[in-house]
Amino acid sequence: MTVQNGLKAGGIGAVISVILNLLGIIPLVGCCTFILTLVLWVGVGVLAGYFGNKTNPMQTGSDAATAGAVAGAVTSLVGGVAQTIIFAVQAALGGTVQAFSQIPPEQLRQLRDIGIDPAIFGSVAGVIGIGSCCCILGTLIAAALGAGGGALSPSFFKRNP
Repeated sequence: MTVQNGLKAGGIGAVISVILNLLGIIPLVGCCTFILTLVLWVGVGVLAGYFGNKTNPMQTGSDAATAGAVAGAVTSLVGGVAQTIIFAVQAALGGTVQAFSQIPPEQLRQLRDIGIDPAIFGSVAGVIGIGSCCCILGTLIAAALGAGGGALSPSFFKRNP
């Protein structure tokens, strides 16, 4: 039952995460979406704990934390895949060319000196590879924040007899 509550909250969070990623394309709004994503990861953990409390009023903090971790991970995985797709489309359309023109030549030279070809950041394959690594790291962070939100949820939703 704990995992089901996490999946339910994670599904809701996944939809919100995709919307946040799409809003992140807008330049000024994109600055705020990172913070909103962090709040979302904690929020889905709390929501998973709430769902668990509705089905089992005697739910422990550990159960709620587990459900929150599942919710955070699901939310992050779906959001990370959406973000990677968005970045890959932008790279395919040439959106990274402008970003490269803003990088100082000495930094590009430093990347070449340590064996990294700066062109990989502009290719679709490079964007997908980097996006995948970020998606994995984001999932770990989201699971931890979701677990924290889930662990806090029983104190928010205590039922009075």
